[in-house]
Amino acid sequence: MNIHGKGIKIFAGSANRDLAGEIAHRIGVPLGALTVGRFSDGEVSMGIGEVVRGADVYIIQSTCMPVNENLVELLVIIDAMKRASAGNITAVIPYFGYARQDRKAKARDPISAKLVANLLTVAGADRILTMDLHAPQIQGFFDIPVDHLLGAGSLAEYFAKRGIDPSNTVAVSPDAGSANRTRYFAEYIGVPIAVGDKRRIKQDDCEVIGIIGDVKGKHCIIFDDVIDTGGTIVKAAEALMGLGAADVRATCTHGVFSGDALERLQASCLAEIVYLNTIPLSGEKKAIAPKLVQLSISGLFAEAIERIYGDKSVSTLFDRRHFRGGDIVR
Repeated sequence: MNIHGKGIKIFAGSANRDLAGEIAHRIGVPLGALTVGRFSDGEVSMGIGEVVRGADVYIIQSTCMPVNENLVELLVIIDAMKRASAGNITAVIPYFGYARQDRKAKARDPISAKLVANLLTVAGADRILTMDLHAPQIQGFFDIPVDHLLGAGSLAEYFAKRGIDPSNTVAVSPDAGSANRTRYFAEYIGVPIAVGDKRRIKQDDCEVIGIIGDVKGKHCIIFDDVIDTGGTIVKAAEALMGLGAADVRATCTHGVFSGDALERLQASCLAEIVYLNTIPLSGEKKAIAPKLVQLSISGLFAEAIERIYGDKSVSTLFDRRHFRGGDIVR
């Protein structure tokens, strides 16, 4: 749908320029003129190179690594758009950083997700468009509308097109907390689920004690929202193979891949790791792990933006009959 000239403008922060370009191309508008840089002391400098008065503005920026820099950059861009009299400002955040700090897990912990929600609102955002929040209840932290997209359909379609045998395939949740999102993924491709019993040893380390469900002789697909260090996924895969699984693949919405995650995943027993491009990954890093398969989620975001701009329902995008698969990048 080409809506060029009808008051919609799409701008890209520095975190997701490739994805932003794909989204703008699918909608049929050019990326807005925006320059983002840094002053000598590291402060964000930026300039809007076109009129935005009265326009519906969509700012595409994941708050991924470096998280704090990308977050502050997004806040500064929103503030500039507000002061330039943009009509409506939607922060399109494919990956929402700080979403894992959604509650006080122990005494005197911060609730950083709520703080970020406050910052975005105070900066001037009128709406948030994001995908697969680590804790869906974060939507309630905002006093502005939040459209929460799900990556399960695009990931499921990838496996469906590979011709999986539902009678011999199991979707696996790495822990009980991910069971609901794994069930949603499993329903897309018509397979049962199994659930890992995970115990966290420390902040970035855990062990998988066991697997609840029948996985012997099955093709297993571990589904999660985020792969960060890769420790949980690798240990879940080892547990599955130890129980007689035929093979194990992993899939996730957000490939954070921090530290030596790529080396760990490549050296693991996983046959394949499929993820969406909500977080950019350089070609140099991709080369470390040839097992990685990246899918583009630009089609789903483009359709959501078109629907928001046209005052149409976004909920139809969650219909399991409405596959919007990601294009394979590699």
